[in-house]
Amino acid sequence: MQQLVFATNNAHKLEEVAAKLAGRIELLSLNDINCHDDIEETGATFTENASIKSRHIYYKYNLNCFGDDSGLEIDALGGEPGVFSARYAGVHGDHAANIAKVLANMSDIPNRKARFRTVISLMWNGMEYFFAGAVEGTIRTAPSGNGGFGYDPIFQPDGYEVTFAEMSLEEKNNISHRAIAVERLIEFLKTV
Repeated sequence: MQQLVFATNNAHKLEEVAAKLAGRIELLSLNDINCHDDIEETGATFTENASIKSRHIYYKYNLNCFGDDSGLEIDALGGEPGVFSARYAGVHGDHAANIAKVLANMSDIPNRKARFRTVISLMWNGMEYFFAGAVEGTIRTAPSGNGGFGYDPIFQPDGYEVTFAEMSLEEKNNISHRAIAVERLIEFLKTV
């Protein structure tokens, strides 16, 4: 079985992607390769940030790997929080504060259209490949559900009556932005 490093320390992302790759590829985490580097996401786009992560691991450890960057884009907020999704309220990973800031910024806005977007950068034998996924939806006026992470409690995907946080991991993995990008990655890996 081929090995592939996922350049993330986010346990939720690892769990989601590992479920999609089960039995196909052995997914290694940064801990598995003893990498404790703080890889700064200094890019202005999801593509740039994904590339920063995958290139760092590939060139330092000489291992095939991929990095991703994901975020929530809200039309009425000009695409915010975008690449700042994880630190929208100022502190990286403070999901409750990030959700509160989105809801406050949208309190009087009727247009609730939004999307989750993911870009994956794969470094494979010295070549870089990109895979993207997006899921359209709307922003709820209040959080609902206890599953998922990040903005999942306020994001309702189109065609569903529930938020990502109200879905099982399996349900979310069937339709999420990351699932779409990972499926495209998997299809590519079948050809190499």
